[in-house]
Amino acid sequence: MTAAKRDTYTPDTLLSVAVQVFIERGYDGTSMEHLSRAAGISKSSIYHHVSGKEELLRRAVSRALDGLFAILEEPPAREGRAADRLEHVVRRMVEVLITELPYVTLLLRVRGNTDTERWALERRRDFDHQVAELLKAAAADGDVRGDIEVRLATRLVFGMVNSIVEWYRPDSRGADAHEVAEAVSRLVFEGLRRQQT
Repeated sequence: MTAAKRDTYTPDTLLSVAVQVFIERGYDGTSMEHLSRAAGISKSSIYHHVSGKEELLRRAVSRALDGLFAILEEPPAREGRAADRLEHVVRRMVEVLITELPYVTLLLRVRGNTDTERWALERRRDFDHQVAELLKAAAADGDVRGDIEVRLATRLVFGMVNSIVEWYRPDSRGADAHEVAEAVSRLVFEGLRRQQT
């Protein structure tokens, strides 16, 4: 290995490589050997910066989760009518998903086989619960349709948003994060909001 190659290596580039390998091979199917080959560095170089692949997984899913939880702290997610707050949260979820696409993709694929995966699933459930509570509050305010059960509506919204990881590719000629967020918001909220008569 050349010194130049070693000089370009950073923990962030290692994390980026690890996420791609985890997505391609699955976390359980990835060894430290796979990671060192993909990064073009020795296993000992990896261990110089992290304790192992589970630490890389935790850093990766933390990045996705931190981005999602930060949405709930934004003023439009905390102030105003529940339906407006919910619409902001859904729009921003799409934007975070696209901005952090590999990290959110990995988060959505964890299965709970390790302590880190179980921790990530628990945090993800907490986020989902907070969004579901917003939907319940919007229903209680009479701002969203009452003829669709709240849990079903929540699952459908999350299903639409989470499915973006399966088809969206930033290098394809297509919509950017803002355009996708606007489209999802229109589809969800023009169908979900109670029609005024």
